[in-house]
Amino acid sequence: MAVRDYLRERFFPHIWCPGCGHGVVLNSLLRTVEELGFTKNQIAVVSGIGCSSRISGYVDFHTLHTLHGRALAFATGLKLQKPDLRVIVPMGDGDALAIGGNHFLHAARRNIDLTAIVMNNRTYGMTGGQYSPLSGVGTAATTAPYGNIDPGFDTVRLAAAAGATFVARTTTYHVQQLVKILGEAIQHQGFSVVEVLSQCPTYFGRKNKAGSAVDMMRQFKDQTTPVGSEAKQGNPALIERGVFVREQRPEYCAAYDEVVRRAQGGR
Repeated sequence: MAVRDYLRERFFPHIWCPGCGHGVVLNSLLRTVEELGFTKNQIAVVSGIGCSSRISGYVDFHTLHTLHGRALAFATGLKLQKPDLRVIVPMGDGDALAIGGNHFLHAARRNIDLTAIVMNNRTYGMTGGQYSPLSGVGTAATTAPYGNIDPGFDTVRLAAAAGATFVARTTTYHVQQLVKILGEAIQHQGFSVVEVLSQCPTYFGRKNKAGSAVDMMRQFKDQTTPVGSEAKQGNPALIERGVFVREQRPEYCAAYDEVVRRAQGGR
């Protein structure tokens, strides 16, 4: 199938602002699915509320558009009921790690076979540019006009500490790497987290004088470096990108099926 076959074109043009990075993530996700050769019926996309969550409305897969912050909870129920589905959960930084933070931690702890895509644009874009758990100290937002004082989470370290068995980070600039990482994450048997640094020129960019969408993508190029590179040693401020965790651990659905088997007397 071609990439276009995976879209619900009747819902276009999309609602994202010009220059938003989320369209790049959607494009990369569709190219990943195309390369992996999955049919529409093999995939389910579950999302909450927010700019990033509109992805579930644009893809022609099984989709659930749920409550803000609760996408992983809905996805867990879906995966337990339909374990053969490849379940992908696109989320924003606030959606995943603020109101949805508890679900994020426990999905990682259980190692349930879901792919969480955390689109980190460092702001709540749909509701007016409030600061998020990933905005970082010193950033400006509609709810922090004199500068944010809340330290930001490190998504990679948080996911790894909670028990996710595949953890990666990349950006909307590094699209080839994004497609490769998404492919590995979707095929991984366990909880996969892919953080994607994504530009929001409308709210974060304007508030923080970060320039245009192109300027913000150049920053992703200049301010990131591959995991373990010598550049990081010379400049600790650089953000590492690549795969940080790749390990095998018992997957939750398989373990649950074993409990059911024992409860039924081993039949």
